[in-house]
Amino acid sequence: MPESLATAAQNAKEPTVFINFWYIAAQSGEVKFGTDRPLKVMMLGHTFALWRDSKGKVRCISDTCTHRGGAMADGRIRGDCVECPYHGWTFNGEGTCVRLPSLGANAKIPERTRIDAYPVEEKYGLVWVFLGDLPEEERPPIISIPEYDDPGWRSIILQADWKIDYKRSIENTIDPAHNEFTHPTHGFLGVREDYEVRDFTLEDGPWGVGYHNRMFAPRLAQSDMSKASGRDKEAWIDGGVGHVGPHCTWVQIDASDSMKLHNYLLHTPIHETLDRWYLVATRNNLLDARYDTTFADRSAFIAGQDQYVLEPQRPRITPRNNAHEFLVPADKAIARYREYCREWEERGWRIDVQKFRSEYDRVAYAIPSPARRQHKSWVLPAVPLLPGKAAAAAAARKA
Repeated sequence: MPESLATAAQNAKEPTVFINFWYIAAQSGEVKFGTDRPLKVMMLGHTFALWRDSKGKVRCISDTCTHRGGAMADGRIRGDCVECPYHGWTFNGEGTCVRLPSLGANAKIPERTRIDAYPVEEKYGLVWVFLGDLPEEERPPIISIPEYDDPGWRSIILQADWKIDYKRSIENTIDPAHNEFTHPTHGFLGVREDYEVRDFTLEDGPWGVGYHNRMFAPRLAQSDMSKASGRDKEAWIDGGVGHVGPHCTWVQIDASDSMKLHNYLLHTPIHETLDRWYLVATRNNLLDARYDTTFADRSAFIAGQDQYVLEPQRPRITPRNNAHEFLVPADKAIARYREYCREWEERGWRIDVQKFRSEYDRVAYAIPSPARRQHKSWVLPAVPLLPGKAAAAAAARKA
């Protein structure tokens, strides 16, 4: 049954948070082998327990024990498993309960005691967790960062938590017009009378849109960077930006052949209005480690300029369309990003945040894991999702 106009209007005002994408849970160095307790991480409004097993593989399970709701992330690591701190139920990295003490040593443990366990990959010094139930062959990719392992490039990682809807930052990154006014490092604060955003062509990919354009930019203020760029004055430079999925962006700033900065801003919504971002900043110049601080300080300074305009932005929740905004041609990448998000909504991947929040103190939901495609009986209910058009059509065919 199609949603009512009132329901559609309410959904348009709610946060847009998706399952079925890879999200960063931590930097690799934060998940250590040999610790007593798991690492507790919140993503998409849910808590998870992460630990590294004896083979060095990072494991991730839902935080809520299927017995009586104990917090697994507050438990103890027992070998390659985690023990609930409440009654000692013990789960392995596949989410299977391998010890249920009150039944005795040789008891058969019911299969339904299982907990959700999620696929994990370590790439670019980061721990990525697939939060969703798609089989491996259907999952969206982790964003590609080819510079990370290239010996001609050097990478650093920064992270921060901002009090925003993560999509505000995505749209900010792919917005070509904000650089002139938000970033004196990139533009001229609007004092140039001939300023305009040149037209650019959108380049659609399977999981996002991007574009390349030219920008008139000031000289680099830091002397070593200015020297490495081979220019000491204002000049036209080449750039490009885009997104992959609803939460990852790439930025290419080619100040010259000898000065290329390719950055990847990767977002994990802690919840709908708290965003944790990780910046993988790569460069093909000044490769000595002593320059890492120079580039980290510059990146943090630029990020602070964005934070200054994004945290006060209203409304806090990013609009799903431009019904209450006046978009101009420079905003066409933003409009296209919102179209991609609506396409993922139509697949039924959007969390029903309103229902989830209204029942938060009464129902312990779990992000559905791929194992839910093989096993149908689960103690914890899957987080409520808004029915997309494709999902609604499939339900109607079954009815």
